[in-house]
Amino acid sequence: MPVTKSKITRAVWFLAVAVAIASADQVIKNAVIASLQPGIPQDFIGGLVRLVLVYNDSAAFSIGFGQTWFFAILSAVAALALLWFGPRVRSIGWAVIAGLALGGITGNLIDRLTRAPGFGSGLVVDYIQIPFNFPIFNLADSAICVSAAIVIIQIARGRKLGG
Repeated sequence: MPVTKSKITRAVWFLAVAVAIASADQVIKNAVIASLQPGIPQDFIGGLVRLVLVYNDSAAFSIGFGQTWFFAILSAVAALALLWFGPRVRSIGWAVIAGLALGGITGNLIDRLTRAPGFGSGLVVDYIQIPFNFPIFNLADSAICVSAAIVIIQIARGRKLGG
């Protein structure tokens, strides 16, 4: 199958969104580490959102406590699957959704591979705290959850995965 301009456009959207999310995630995490003390909340956006630096060794919403190595492997496999799937989607919308997921997965995978205590067992930096005793999360977690929600909504509306 020949490479068309529309395929290239979709691939560029996919990769641009993924790089933007993963990069923003890492920049914000580094800024949070530089400016906050672990466990000490700072009001942000009034009292509605607070920033609090925590290091997480589990998956989103503290699922799988202490299984960082497992989530590092799972994230690497998911990232590779998205790198295969993303360029094959048939619309810019699906490319953006796949890029959002890849960016989020990559952002947290970078933490698991590069942060203390070491490769494959690094702790993920979380910092966003909202009311209602919701678990503390980060931009990467948000990107993963938003992309998953959009996929579920699109499939529920009868759209085929990937367009």
